[in-house]
Amino acid sequence: MVEPLVIVGAGGFGRETADVVEAINAIAPTWELLGFVDDAPSDVNLERLAARGYDLLGGTDHLVSLDNCAHYVIGVGCPRARRAVADRLRCGRHVPATLVHPAATIGSAVSIGEGTVICAGARLTTNIAVGRHVHVNPSATVGHDTTLGDFVSLNPASSISGDCVIGAGSLVGVGAVVLNQLRVGEDATVGASACVVRDVLDGATVKGVPAR
Repeated sequence: MVEPLVIVGAGGFGRETADVVEAINAIAPTWELLGFVDDAPSDVNLERLAARGYDLLGGTDHLVSLDNCAHYVIGVGCPRARRAVADRLRCGRHVPATLVHPAATIGSAVSIGEGTVICAGARLTTNIAVGRHVHVNPSATVGHDTTLGDFVSLNPASSISGDCVIGAGSLVGVGAVVLNQLRVGEDATVGASACVVRDVLDGATVKGVPAR
């Protein structure tokens, strides 16, 4: 049965999420993508949506006001903004969708929370717990026995080693590496191409090699 779906956020990751939907549907029709909602879309993003043949349905109020139940996924890259949207929609009748690109590799004993998007080329090995509304961008890797908290963003080509904990609301930048058995605190930011060699405190921003 094909289910209705709305993407929240018309920016880059929102449109990448549409790619994930299209890839899933190419294998087995699963989602009817009704369109996008965005409270403040840029002119450039509106043009890019139109070029893809997708509609901007309105702001998030439109999704809240829909009479019929629809699934939604939050394609907003900033973890803090994504959490705010999720909190607003939590009390509604709509259901978060979980989207995994067919070209992602998902190993054994991997649990994936609602609202999560896993993009093409991502690799998750074994015994991994992924929270709610997590973004795993293209070619990101997650090693064994790792936990990703709610609203985590792993940017493209980032690499999380085994036995790590990535705290809720944190962001690991493009090409960054977190070494084995480390914890990145909640709401922390790891800069692009950084190498994390020690635990990162809650709310901290670290960058460089080694990350400080």
